[in-house]
Amino acid sequence: MAEREDDHAEAWLQLKPVEPLPSQCCGSGCSPCVFDLYYRDLERWDTAQAKNDMSLLSGKQPPESQGCSTKLSPETFLAFHISTMEKVTRDTYLVRFTLPGNCHLGLLPGQHLILRGVVDDLEIQRAYTPISPATAQGYFDVLIKCYETGLMSRYVESWRPGDTAFWRGPFGSFLYEPKKYGELLMLAAGTGLAPMVPIVQSITDNEDDETFVTLVGCFKTFEDIYLKTFFQEQARFWNVRTFFVLSQGFSRVLLWQSWLSRAGWVNTENPQESSLLSLAFPGGLPGSATLELP
Repeated sequence: MAEREDDHAEAWLQLKPVEPLPSQCCGSGCSPCVFDLYYRDLERWDTAQAKNDMSLLSGKQPPESQGCSTKLSPETFLAFHISTMEKVTRDTYLVRFTLPGNCHLGLLPGQHLILRGVVDDLEIQRAYTPISPATAQGYFDVLIKCYETGLMSRYVESWRPGDTAFWRGPFGSFLYEPKKYGELLMLAAGTGLAPMVPIVQSITDNEDDETFVTLVGCFKTFEDIYLKTFFQEQARFWNVRTFFVLSQGFSRVLLWQSWLSRAGWVNTENPQESSLLSLAFPGGLPGSATLELP
């Protein structure tokens, strides 16, 4: 009898949610966070144990082994296969993931996803913004920069086409509203450019949205600029201007001919009252940068 009770108690302990490690939080302020999900599941487990009713645990997330669903969830990691992995700069990859059933990803401009990785038995999570068009069917693209000492970077660089990666989402409290502002000023550094891509594209894809866009991207060298062709195409629209600031290696000789007319230093201009300023800097605003708005 006592042995049966011990087995029953052990069964409940095996069902108890495991508290996430700090590395499992991406630090982006997602809602729900992995810790929100843990406390929710722990409360559900406490209630079920008190009532000795394991059926109350049926609301727990389904195991990932059941396969990938076509519907995104902020709570559940879903499996997506890597179809291509292109190295676009010396440390950055453009990765394409396959969507089952030729479906759309369904993210709104301003939303992002959370990627989960495991390195040396340590689970880590990071936020990334897909840059593929909202109309893209059967795939989504993500721009990922790798760092020499980054744990997620080690995980990403181990990928090969055909591998599987796990994502959850969408997240993001900033959602672009068409025609709400007369002008949209975007200031981004490095891969901080990625969240700007779907917003710019949503504006140029919408003939009724006459929001004027000025995008300033900050990079070390001309070769480090991501998505040059995309932003050149966007700059052909009457309401889009793109500028790129280089911190080193500036040479007019190396610039494309079409960029020469825009080469030079950035001048300070006060935004209009109807302007919205959007900032995206990996790791925060650089310490050498000072921003003053009226």
